[in-house]
Amino acid sequence: MNQSETVAPIRKSVVVAAPVDRAFQVFTERFGEWWPLSDYSIVVDEGLEGVVATGAVIEDRVGGRVYEVRSDGTEAEWGKVLAWEPGARLVLAWKPNRLPQPFTEVEVWFTAEGDGTRVDLEHRGWEQLGDRAAQARIQYDMGWPGVLDRFASLAAAA
Repeated sequence: MNQSETVAPIRKSVVVAAPVDRAFQVFTERFGEWWPLSDYSIVVDEGLEGVVATGAVIEDRVGGRVYEVRSDGTEAEWGKVLAWEPGARLVLAWKPNRLPQPFTEVEVWFTAEGDGTRVDLEHRGWEQLGDRAAQARIQYDMGWPGVLDRFASLAAAA
């Protein structure tokens, strides 16, 4: 695949039993509590002996970092905050790995729906990954529903 070919974005949604502001807050401020670090982190990919990811952070501003915190005190960067609109929208440059490839992009919208919040996620930019695009997209397409369910459970309990 070359970079001029487009690959369909992944679109997932979940309705959260929490108001918009709380849903946004849990998504961003408590990212390390709902993200499944034991399955999806750079430290897992690298297979570092005796080191685990103990947290993950989304810094609350445009230009802020997205990164994992490790049990040995080090950090591994996953991306950057490209848009920060509290209670409404978040866009991240996304690459939670150390592969020599460009970032993809994750955009998340938070919309009031009844007593809760509809959270819509779009993961795009797959064509930038060249030959790895199709496989990476398949893996994320299977992974996002479980990850979003973890987020929704924490947001409902918060």
